[in-house]
Amino acid sequence: MSVFQKLVLASGSPRRIELLQQAGIEPDRIVPADVDETPQRAEHPRSLAKRLSREKADKALEKLSKDSEWEGGYILAADTVVAVGRRILPKAELVDEASNCLRLLSGRSHRVYSGVCLITPSGKVRQKLVESRVRFKRLSREELESYLASGQWRGKAGGYAIQGLAGAFVVKLVGSYTNVVGLPLYETVNLLAGDGYKVYFNWLSGTRAA
Repeated sequence: MSVFQKLVLASGSPRRIELLQQAGIEPDRIVPADVDETPQRAEHPRSLAKRLSREKADKALEKLSKDSEWEGGYILAADTVVAVGRRILPKAELVDEASNCLRLLSGRSHRVYSGVCLITPSGKVRQKLVESRVRFKRLSREELESYLASGQWRGKAGGYAIQGLAGAFVVKLVGSYTNVVGLPLYETVNLLAGDGYKVYFNWLSGTRAA
Protein backbone atom coordinates (compact mmCIF):
# COMPACT_ATOMS: atom_id res chain seq x y z
CA MET A 1 0.00 0.00 0.00
CA SER A 2 1.40 3.43 -0.88
CA VAL A 3 2.26 6.18 1.58
CA PHE A 4 -0.98 7.93 0.65
CA GLN A 5 -2.90 5.07 2.24
CA LYS A 6 -1.30 5.30 5.67
CA LEU A 7 -3.74 5.95 8.48
CA VAL A 8 -2.82 7.65 11.75
CA LEU A 9 -5.24 7.38 14.65
CA ALA A 10 -4.94 10.37 16.97
CA SER A 11 -6.11 8.38 19.98
CA GLY A 12 -4.72 5.74 22.29
CA SER A 13 -8.20 4.51 23.20
CA PRO A 14 -8.36 0.70 23.01
CA ARG A 15 -12.08 0.99 22.26
CA ARG A 16 -11.52 3.11 19.16
CA ILE A 17 -8.76 0.83 17.92
CA GLU A 18 -11.02 -2.22 18.39
CA LEU A 19 -13.91 -0.52 16.59
CA LEU A 20 -11.73 0.32 13.59
CA GLN A 21 -10.45 -3.25 13.54
CA GLN A 22 -14.05 -4.46 13.63
CA ALA A 23 -14.55 -2.58 10.35
CA GLY A 24 -11.41 -4.18 8.88
CA ILE A 25 -9.33 -1.02 9.32
CA GLU A 26 -5.91 -1.27 10.93
CA PRO A 27 -4.29 2.07 11.85
CA ASP A 28 -0.68 2.23 10.70
CA ARG A 29 0.31 4.42 13.62
CA ILE A 30 -1.21 5.46 16.94
CA VAL A 31 -0.45 9.04 17.97
CA PRO A 32 -2.31 9.91 21.17
CA ALA A 33 -3.11 13.62 21.08
CA ASP A 34 -3.56 14.99 24.57
CA VAL A 35 -5.51 18.25 24.60
CA ASP A 36 -7.18 20.28 27.32
CA GLU A 37 -10.72 18.90 27.38
CA THR A 38 -12.12 21.61 29.67
CA PRO A 39 -15.36 23.00 28.17
CA GLN A 40 -15.33 26.67 27.29
CA ARG A 41 -17.75 29.00 29.01
CA ALA A 42 -21.36 28.11 28.02
CA GLU A 43 -20.05 25.67 25.39
CA HIS A 44 -22.67 23.25 24.10
CA PRO A 45 -21.82 19.52 24.32
CA ARG A 46 -22.10 19.25 20.53
CA SER A 47 -19.62 22.07 20.03
CA LEU A 48 -17.22 20.57 22.57
CA ALA A 49 -17.14 17.16 20.85
CA LYS A 50 -16.56 18.76 17.47
CA ARG A 51 -13.91 21.19 18.72
CA LEU A 52 -11.92 18.55 20.62
CA SER A 53 -11.89 16.12 17.70
CA ARG A 54 -10.47 18.88 15.48
CA GLU A 55 -7.88 19.85 18.10
CA LYS A 56 -6.76 16.23 18.46
CA ALA A 57 -6.37 15.87 14.70
CA ASP A 58 -4.41 19.13 14.49
CA LYS A 59 -2.18 18.05 17.38
CA ALA A 60 -1.37 14.76 15.66
CA LEU A 61 -0.67 16.58 12.39
CA GLU A 62 1.71 18.90 14.22
CA LYS A 63 3.56 15.94 15.79
CA LEU A 64 3.99 14.30 12.38
CA SER A 65 4.77 17.44 10.39
CA LYS A 66 8.54 16.88 10.59
CA ASP A 67 8.37 13.17 9.77
CA SER A 68 8.55 12.76 6.00
CA GLU A 69 7.60 9.08 6.28
CA TRP A 70 4.08 10.10 7.28
CA GLU A 71 3.64 12.92 4.79
CA GLY A 72 0.45 12.37 2.84
CA GLY A 73 -1.20 10.09 5.37
CA TYR A 74 -4.72 10.27 6.70
CA ILE A 75 -5.21 11.49 10.28
CA LEU A 76 -8.32 10.38 12.15
CA ALA A 77 -9.42 11.76 15.51
CA ALA A 78 -12.55 11.55 17.64
CA ASP A 79 -13.95 12.78 20.92
CA THR A 80 -17.03 11.60 22.81
CA VAL A 81 -19.08 13.73 25.20
CA VAL A 82 -21.89 12.58 27.50
CA ALA A 83 -24.44 15.19 28.54
CA VAL A 84 -27.71 15.61 30.38
CA GLY A 85 -29.29 18.62 28.73
CA ARG A 86 -26.44 21.11 28.41
CA ARG A 87 -24.63 19.70 31.42
CA ILE A 88 -21.42 17.99 30.31
CA LEU A 89 -20.42 14.99 32.39
CA PRO A 90 -16.72 14.40 33.12
CA LYS A 91 -14.51 11.49 32.17
CA ALA A 92 -14.57 9.94 35.61
CA GLU A 93 -11.19 9.34 37.22
CA LEU A 94 -12.33 9.31 40.85
CA VAL A 95 -15.01 7.08 42.36
CA ASP A 96 -16.94 10.13 43.59
CA GLU A 97 -17.05 11.51 40.04
CA ALA A 98 -18.38 8.21 38.71
CA SER A 99 -20.92 7.97 41.52
CA ASN A 100 -22.22 11.48 40.83
CA CYS A 101 -22.52 10.74 37.10
CA LEU A 102 -24.40 7.47 37.61
CA ARG A 103 -26.78 9.00 40.15
CA LEU A 104 -27.56 11.73 37.64
CA LEU A 105 -28.08 9.25 34.78
CA SER A 106 -30.21 6.86 36.87
CA GLY A 107 -33.77 6.62 35.58
CA ARG A 108 -33.41 9.29 32.92
CA SER A 109 -32.29 9.92 29.37
CA HIS A 110 -29.02 11.46 28.28
CA ARG A 111 -27.23 12.17 25.02
CA VAL A 112 -23.90 11.01 23.70
CA TYR A 113 -22.14 13.16 21.11
CA SER A 114 -19.09 12.10 19.11
CA GLY A 115 -17.10 14.43 16.94
CA VAL A 116 -15.06 12.71 14.22
CA CYS A 117 -12.37 14.62 12.34
CA LEU A 118 -10.40 13.45 9.32
CA ILE A 119 -7.45 15.31 7.81
CA THR A 120 -6.90 14.00 4.30
CA PRO A 121 -3.58 13.64 2.42
CA SER A 122 -4.36 16.89 0.57
CA GLY A 123 -4.90 18.72 3.87
CA LYS A 124 -8.68 18.93 3.70
CA VAL A 125 -10.51 18.72 7.03
CA ARG A 126 -13.68 16.63 7.15
CA GLN A 127 -15.85 16.50 10.25
CA LYS A 128 -18.95 14.67 11.41
CA LEU A 129 -20.99 15.03 14.57
CA VAL A 130 -23.07 12.06 15.70
CA GLU A 131 -25.71 12.05 18.43
CA SER A 132 -27.27 9.11 20.25
CA ARG A 133 -29.92 9.10 22.99
CA VAL A 134 -29.62 6.64 25.85
CA ARG A 135 -32.05 5.96 28.68
CA PHE A 136 -30.91 4.26 31.89
CA LYS A 137 -33.04 2.22 34.27
CA ARG A 138 -33.39 3.50 37.80
CA LEU A 139 -30.34 2.12 39.55
CA SER A 140 -30.66 0.43 42.91
CA ARG A 141 -28.09 1.02 45.61
CA GLU A 142 -26.71 -2.48 45.06
CA GLU A 143 -26.36 -1.93 41.30
CA LEU A 144 -24.63 1.40 41.80
CA GLU A 145 -22.20 0.13 44.43
CA SER A 146 -21.43 -3.04 42.49
CA TYR A 147 -20.71 -1.13 39.29
CA LEU A 148 -18.47 1.31 41.10
CA ALA A 149 -16.59 -1.63 42.62
CA SER A 150 -16.02 -3.10 39.14
CA GLY A 151 -13.83 -0.16 38.12
CA GLN A 152 -15.23 -0.17 34.57
CA TRP A 153 -16.19 3.49 34.94
CA ARG A 154 -12.60 4.70 35.16
CA GLY A 155 -11.67 7.13 32.39
CA LYS A 156 -15.08 6.84 30.75
CA ALA A 157 -17.19 9.83 29.76
CA GLY A 158 -20.25 9.92 31.99
CA GLY A 159 -18.74 7.29 34.27
CA TYR A 160 -19.81 4.22 32.31
CA ALA A 161 -18.92 1.96 29.38
CA ILE A 162 -21.93 0.65 27.49
CA GLN A 163 -19.92 -2.28 26.07
CA GLY A 164 -19.30 -3.56 29.59
CA LEU A 165 -21.45 -4.23 32.63
CA ALA A 166 -23.31 -0.93 32.24
CA GLY A 167 -24.97 -2.30 29.11
CA ALA A 168 -27.40 -3.94 31.54
CA PHE A 169 -28.55 -0.47 32.65
CA VAL A 170 -29.70 0.63 29.19
CA VAL A 171 -33.46 0.63 28.74
CA LYS A 172 -33.43 2.30 25.33
CA LEU A 173 -30.91 3.52 22.78
CA VAL A 174 -31.82 5.68 19.80
CA GLY A 175 -29.03 6.13 17.29
CA SER A 176 -25.59 4.59 16.88
CA TYR A 177 -24.39 2.04 19.43
CA THR A 178 -20.78 2.38 18.27
CA ASN A 179 -21.08 6.12 18.84
CA VAL A 180 -21.79 5.45 22.53
CA VAL A 181 -18.80 3.09 22.69
CA GLY A 182 -16.60 5.90 21.36
CA LEU A 183 -16.40 5.91 17.55
CA PRO A 184 -19.44 5.91 15.23
CA LEU A 185 -18.40 3.37 12.63
CA TYR A 186 -20.91 4.20 9.88
CA GLU A 187 -19.92 7.85 9.75
CA THR A 188 -16.20 7.13 10.20
CA VAL A 189 -16.10 4.59 7.38
CA ASN A 190 -18.03 6.98 5.11
CA LEU A 191 -15.59 9.81 5.88
CA LEU A 192 -12.59 7.63 5.02
CA ALA A 193 -14.12 6.03 1.92
CA GLY A 194 -15.41 9.38 0.67
CA ASP A 195 -11.88 10.72 0.56
CA GLY A 196 -10.26 7.77 -1.13
CA TYR A 197 -9.07 5.61 1.73
CA LYS A 198 -9.31 1.95 0.77
CA VAL A 199 -11.62 0.92 3.61
CA TYR A 200 -12.51 -2.38 1.99
CA PHE A 201 -8.95 -3.44 1.08
CA ASN A 202 -8.74 -6.02 3.86
CA TRP A 203 -12.26 -7.24 3.15
CA LEU A 204 -11.38 -8.02 -0.47
CA SER A 205 -7.95 -9.45 0.26
CA GLY A 206 -9.16 -11.60 3.12
CA THR A 207 -6.11 -10.58 5.16
CA ARG A 208 -8.07 -10.10 8.36
CA ALA A 209 -9.68 -13.11 9.98
CA ALA A 210 -13.15 -12.79 11.48
